Amino acid sequence: MSTRLSPALDAAWPDTFPGAPVAVPAGANPLLSNMGPASYANRADRPDLTVEGHPKIQPMSILSGWSVSERDPDPRGMRVIAGDGEVAGIVTDLWVDRSEPQIRYYEVEVANGRRVLVPFPVARVKARQRELRVKAIHAAHFADVPGTRLPDQVTLLEEDRIMAYFAGGYLWADPSRQEPVL
Repeated sequence: MSTRLSPALDAAWPDTFPGAPVAVPAGANPLLSNMGPASYANRADRPDLTVEGHPKIQPMSILSGWSVSERDPDPRGMRVIAGDGEVAGIVTDLWVDRSEPQIRYYEVEVANGRRVLVPFPVARVKARQRELRVKAIHAAHFADVPGTRLPDQVTLLEEDRIMAYFAGGYLWADPSRQEPVL
């Protein structure tokens, strides 16, 4: 028996006995619940800026003088393989940090035509297979990845929500991840 914890939190107690250990997300997609590993802070809804006052993180395609090193595989055009082994989309661009020259996000075009950002730390490039592997979430979850308001910049709030979505996937994307590991 599950009891709703709060209409604002979208959570429920899985057990109703006194001392029940934890509330769990009650909505259709727990990765959007703002609970546990999927929680995020309500940061400023503005982009982080460089010392010069420009958005710090932007797509490589709009920046002059930026490229992928010849020694590294270029992930653009690679298939994205989700945690369930299904194809989730295609890498279309790389979002880079202009202050600390490095990739921060892969831009992925998903099945519904949306372009979503995948955080660099949750993805692995498999150059020989021409694949980008993202174990955190399943292919169906890519449709709900929080987006950006503008096509060429990401705000601090949007970054937190995107990171929380993928972090939540490590627990809630697959029911088998919610069981204890012995």
